[in-house]
Amino acid sequence: MTRRGSRGEHEPVVARLEVGGKRFEVLVNPDLAFEYRQGKQVNLEDMVISDAVYTDLRRGLRASPELLRKVFGTDDVVKIAAEIVKRGELQLTAEQRRKLIEAKKRQIINYIARNAIDPRTKLPIPPARIEAAMEQAGVGVDPFKSVEEQAAQIIKAINRVIPIKIAKALLRIRVPPEYSGRVAGALQKLGELKNMDWRSDGSLVAELEIPAGLQQEVIDKLNKLTRGTVEVKVVSVV
Repeated sequence: MTRRGSRGEHEPVVARLEVGGKRFEVLVNPDLAFEYRQGKQVNLEDMVISDAVYTDLRRGLRASPELLRKVFGTDDVVKIAAEIVKRGELQLTAEQRRKLIEAKKRQIINYIARNAIDPRTKLPIPPARIEAAMEQAGVGVDPFKSVEEQAAQIIKAINRVIPIKIAKALLRIRVPPEYSGRVAGALQKLGELKNMDWRSDGSLVAELEIPAGLQQEVIDKLNKLTRGTVEVKVVSVV
């Protein structure tokens, strides 16, 4: 096995991808591979430590140029390694994994806070309370699974600790004439517009469906757009 000199603080790690039942492995710089996986610009020549693509790196079995061209359309090691890092499984250092888990945890908590309510009070649940419930329920976070997929499972788990459910809120909004044009343009960005009725005096009455956890945030934005003159009524939370 031939290696280029490793760059960075950490030892090289393995990036692995399976395509059509075949396994392809390369050695990469963990810091640069981690950044590249997150969509950052890196020097690919520096990221790739291997001088070859392997079908079994531990045994030193190299993939043939013919196989590489068949699967990847090229036998360029750097280009193939970049694809393996982007699409495949990447070994992480303990610190990288901790950072990924923490970032994904924040995303999940924010997603739940935006979309869920306490079904007893119909009010949003603060992120800190959601995080505490996750800790109490012993919920783990997978850094590679989607936020939406994990959020559904986590809500089910923490429902044993706190009352919580995903819900939508329907707001009825009345805007005075002097701000109706400005608000009309903003409503589509705030939620799903269910109804818009322009009155003869130039005022606007609209119904807007939003994630239930965003009620106060949306009301605050409407108040800012209208200098506090908007009238907002929560019609339903379901």
